[in-house]
Parts: sequence; C-alpha cells; structure tokens
Amino acid sequence: MTSPASGADSAPGPPGYAPIAQPAPGTQSVTGRAASPGATAGGGNRRLGLALLVIATAQLMVVLDATIVNVALPHVQRALGFSGTGLEWVVNAYAVTFGGLLLLGGRAGDILGRRRVFVFGLLLFSAASLLGGFATSQWWLLTARAIQGAGGAVIAPTALALITTNFPQGGERNRAFSVYAAMAGAGSAAGLLLGGILTTYASWRWVLFVNVPIGILVAAAALRVLTESPRRPGRIDVAGAVTGTGGVALLVYGLSKAATGADGISHWGDAQVLASLAASVVLLVSFVLIEMRSSHPLLPMRVLADRNRSGAYLIMLCIATGLFGLFFFLTLFIQTVLGYSAIRSGIAYLPFAVGVVIASALASPLVARIGPRPLILVGSAMVTGGMFWFSRLTQHSGYAGHLLGPQLVSSFGLGLVFVPMALVALHNVAEQDSGVASSLLNAAQQVGGAIGLALLGTVAWTAVANSIRTQVAHAAAAAAKAGRPLPKPGTPPPASIYDHALTVGFSRAFVVAAGIALLALLIGIVTIRVSRQELAGAVPEPQEAAPQPAASQPGTVQRHEDRAALAAAARPCRLC
Repeated sequence: MTSPASGADSAPGPPGYAPIAQPAPGTQSVTGRAASPGATAGGGNRRLGLALLVIATAQLMVVLDATIVNVALPHVQRALGFSGTGLEWVVNAYAVTFGGLLLLGGRAGDILGRRRVFVFGLLLFSAASLLGGFATSQWWLLTARAIQGAGGAVIAPTALALITTNFPQGGERNRAFSVYAAMAGAGSAAGLLLGGILTTYASWRWVLFVNVPIGILVAAAALRVLTESPRRPGRIDVAGAVTGTGGVALLVYGLSKAATGADGISHWGDAQVLASLAASVVLLVSFVLIEMRSSHPLLPMRVLADRNRSGAYLIMLCIATGLFGLFFFLTLFIQTVLGYSAIRSGIAYLPFAVGVVIASALASPLVARIGPRPLILVGSAMVTGGMFWFSRLTQHSGYAGHLLGPQLVSSFGLGLVFVPMALVALHNVAEQDSGVASSLLNAAQQVGGAIGLALLGTVAWTAVANSIRTQVAHAAAAAAKAGRPLPKPGTPPPASIYDHALTVGFSRAFVVAAGIALLALLIGIVTIRVSRQELAGAVPEPQEAAPQPAASQPGTVQRHEDRAALAAAARPCRLC
C-alpha cells in the first residue's frame, strides 16, 4: 500500500479502475503541481492557503448545521406547530440522511472526481438551506433538512479527501489536518453561539439562510483553487449502496428513537425501534457480504485491513459517542439548572471552541516530532478526565469553579486527538480509496453520535425519573409526618427537586461517557503504531502486484484479496 499522495502513481489500481497515465519526463502531474511544496515565489503557498480556507469553511458549515438548529427549535415549534415528538425530526431528518449517504458520497468523489462532487454537494446544501428557510409547513422543513443531510454527506468525506489531493504529505498536510480538526471540534460549540445570536436578533429562518451565501461563495472558490482528482472509469456498486445506505440510516433512526425520554419512559422495546435495528443488522451484514464479492465495491475491504486505520475509526466512534452526549446534556444543564439564556449558553461554550483550536494548532508540529500515538493517548486520557470531571457537577455548581475547568481539559484533549486521528485514518491509503476512507471516519462520528444520544439519554433520563420519584416520596412522607397537606396527584415537582434530579441523571451520563472515552484510550494503546517518519512520507517502496492467473474471471482476485483483508482486520491485535 502506498501513501495517499503517491498511491495512484505507483501502485496498480483495483479492477474496474483505469490506470493513471504517468507524466512525461520533465513534466509534472496536475495534482503534483497543486500540491508541490516548492512555493518559492509565494504563489503556491497562497494557493494552498486558499484551498485550505475553502475546505475548512465547508467543513465548518456542515458541522455548524448539526447544532445551530438546536437553539432555534422552540421558535420553529411555535412557528410551524410541531409536536414534541415531531420536533425532534428537525434534527433527525438531517442526521439520518447524512449518516446513511456518507459512504456513497465518499465513493462518488473517488470515481467522479472529488472537486466536482464537492461543488455539487455545496450547491445542494445551499439550495436545501434556502428551501428550508422559506418553509411554511412541517413537511416542507423536514424535506429541506433531509436534502441538507444529503448535501452534507457529499461535502464531509470529499472535503477530507481533498486534503490528500491538494497538500503534499508531511508538514503542509499536517497543518491542513490541524485546521480541519479545529473546525470539526469547535464547530459544534460555535454553532450553539451563532444559533442563539441569529435566533434572538433575526429569526429562526436565518439559521438556514446563513448557509446560502457561504455555500455559493465556497463552491465558486473551489473551482478556482482546488485541484481535481482524476476521474476513474467504473460504476457505483448499486447493491452495496442500497444495503449500506439503508443499514446506516436505519441504525441512526432506530438509535435516535430508542432513548428513554425526559419522562423516564424507555423506548428500547418499541416495535418501531426493534424493527429498525433488526433491519439495520440484516442490511449491514448483507452489505459486508456483497462488498466481499463485488468487483466494484463501495467499501473495499482493503481499507479496513490496516490495524492503525481501523483503530482510528473505533477511536472516533467512541469519542463521538461521548461528545454528542456532552453537548446535549451540558446545554440542558446550563439552560435549565443554571438558568442561562440561549446567547449566554453559547458564550459559555467559547472556551471549549478556543481550546480545540489551540490544541489542534499545537498538535500539527507535535505530530511531526513525536508521532501520532502519544498525542492520541494523551488526548484520549484528557477527554476521559474531562468527562469524569463533568460528572462532579451539582445543582449549585458555578461556571468558573465547576464548568470552565472540565471544558478546557476536554477541549484540549479533543484537539490533540482529532489531528493525528485524521492523519492515521488516511495514512498509506491508496489515492483511489481516499474518499471512502474519509467517509468511514465521518460515518464513525455520525453513528457514534447516535449511539451516544441513545445510550447516554437512556442512562440520564432513567436516573432523572428515579430521582424525582424518590424525592417526591420522601417529601410526601415528611409532609405527612408533619401534618402538612400532601401535593395533589399530577402536580409538577418543585424546581429544586427537578434540578437535583437533572444533575443526578446528567452526572450518571457523564460517568458512562468517561468510560467510553477510556475505551478509546485502550483502543489507541492496542492499535496505533504509525511512526512520525511514516507520516512525514518515509514509507516503504510499493511492491509489485502478484501476477493474476490467466483463467481467473474479472473480479475474482479482488474478491480473494478483500476476504483476506477482512480476515486480517478481524484478527486480535498484538500489544507490540
């Protein structure tokens, strides 16, 4: 396997792809010119700077949209008459299509050209945002949000893969990944602030309208400053696309519906949830079987064969599980228990965003000096500590003394993890597979978020309901003993009881989140072995492809290779 920057020029492509023509002596390929580090005149550096600005802005737009709408949900409910259960689909419609179409979006970029697909995704996202901003009915808005998710599923993996297309391996690519990671980590927190400002001083519709001019400008700039990846003749694996997209979408849908609600009622046993999760398992198993036999797989099993890369995906899955739950429950705690307004809540997250940006900037030079493994381990340990620190919150906690510290620890940990994790996920992957490798990293984040909200939501709201029942029973017993009248049945509990119950429930969720972050640390210890020299570009020379038997049918050799790759990925990892 060769490096992402050079794999297409030195290694044989899989069946179904046309080989890339080698440049004539004395010339340079298009990708090579764009990614050349030799910017002695300054023009190359400016071009790379603009390319990074385009990619980072697109990533920020996609990540912002996952949280910016949350602050506006009460205003959306009043304007369009959503019920409580219907309102959640303003968020879920985006999440389901985004998570379900990521693999297809990444592979489409590999085959059709990443810049072309990237620009299409930006324009689709912008058009859906404009459509949603003018919504006058519930179905209108939900349709627009689903289309936004489809656009995001195209933008996210192609943006990450475009870094490998436009930036040479080494320091420049490391810096590009640090900016990308900062946008990915800080975007969610920034979305809460921007959503509060737009909702308060403009309208809820502007949380959607704001994407339109940004998306159009970024799409126009992308055509001028980004280098196009080669188009690769082939076809989309339709059976794999249907089973993979459907399996991930149903998994995200089922988990989003499964969580125990704020009323303490569990939905894990609901027929709709069980049917969705069961269908998801069937489709995902079918997807794996199809990919192992396909001559044009949507997900080549060779992508998962590398232990370091698979470890990076698992770490992202675990980190996202805790991170999504953190933002959800911490926002409720700040607004409900501490009584912060929407804007003040967004401002409260600013240290988190700043911490991710600073740590990501520090991780870029550090990964070249000490390698990705120490950063991933230290960052995961910091995230674990920060999550556990959050579990010490009480209803009497203050911001400076109890919220600022764990925010800074968690955010610095995330910044240290995100940069090397993205580098490891795309290290040594063949150029023609960069899009699908990128989509897997995004899919791990999306699925991890769905798991986090379902699992941590169940833990939190079950503890909240139990705490309320216990406190009400104790209060009733004390009132009866003192001869005071008992509260009428159905009377809401006093604010002090509810705030204490929320704190108890959220603390339990943060403890579980800390345990999941600890699992990410253990996975990093076992799997991550990439050295700093390898990330700097000192990779082994590619091996010659083994000759294929003359009697082999098209795709037969590839199927055997993918089966062997899957078997290698499934073997227990050694500790050394």
